[in-house]
Amino acid sequence: MRGEVVVFELTGQFKKKGGSVDSPHGASVKARDFGLKGPRGWAFRGIGVDAEPGSLIAVEGPSGSGRTCLLLALTGRMKATEGHAEIGRHRLPKKMAAVRRIAALGPVPGVNDLDQALTVAEQLREGALLQRRYDGPVRALLRPRAERKARARARIDEALAVAGLDLAALPKGPRTSVRDLERLEAVRLSVAIALLCSPRLLALDDLDLKLSDAERAEVWTLLRSIAARGTTVLAVCSEAPDDAVVLRTGAPEPAAPAEPEAPAEPEAPAGPAAPPRGSGAADDAKVTWGTAAKSGTASGQDGEDGEDGDDSDKSAESDKSTGTENDDTKGADDAITEAGRA
Repeated sequence: MRGEVVVFELTGQFKKKGGSVDSPHGASVKARDFGLKGPRGWAFRGIGVDAEPGSLIAVEGPSGSGRTCLLLALTGRMKATEGHAEIGRHRLPKKMAAVRRIAALGPVPGVNDLDQALTVAEQLREGALLQRRYDGPVRALLRPRAERKARARARIDEALAVAGLDLAALPKGPRTSVRDLERLEAVRLSVAIALLCSPRLLALDDLDLKLSDAERAEVWTLLRSIAARGTTVLAVCSEAPDDAVVLRTGAPEPAAPAEPEAPAEPEAPAGPAAPPRGSGAADDAKVTWGTAAKSGTASGQDGEDGEDGDDSDKSAESDKSTGTENDDTKGADDAITEAGRA
């Protein structure tokens, strides 16, 4: 018996010697200038709280303000980068592993979602098996199989009673598929699985997600009853009840505007533009980025292609007439030479 008490004290499940499995005590939650900075800036910072064991703590704030990161940091799942916190006697961020042993996660979307392919009974058995394998004392693994199954069954029944989930009221009883559960029933199932390891701190995320006002009131009543049993409860919500210890996270900081890119400077001209051939406005050359465009080209890119074309035609006719006159002069010279020979 003495050896069992020592094992229980090492696992952090009991406040003093003589404690039993049915009487877990909560963990105090204290933080000072607690903050976490990620690649995109601060997820949260400047958090301060001093809550006694068995308190109902609500993390309140708009979506995207770091509520989930704060919950995971206080339960040892994320490492803070500023300040410190104390969960029980364990100081964060140094004792993250010790905090994980005494803190359990209820429904946290994206972290410990329920397996939609399992039935409710299978999900509970899996939770009990994992708790016995990783959280329970080593001596429990040496007990006879029948005794282990009986203890697991009793632990499941107690967790279901505390969570307020009646398996007989489900459409197919324990064989009901997890995917067929209503949102409130899924929350109760997640809470029951988390309570299997008798945690000192129970954490839940997005508590009021997809819940009506009446269902939200039922969930808060459930969490108050768990806190009254001695377990500290940490819940993320958009609107906290009046009787909770409230931790508020601020609105997300706007991203810094990107600096405008400097306009590209135009390239310097390669050299002075070549002077145009000829005179007059029609023969002026166009210069684009230091390159002179020749006038009178056959491509017709300049607006004065018509006039240049006329000049070219006139040159061609002049050359043609000159060639004809040369031919006539040559013929006359030949005739004179032949007459001289005669």
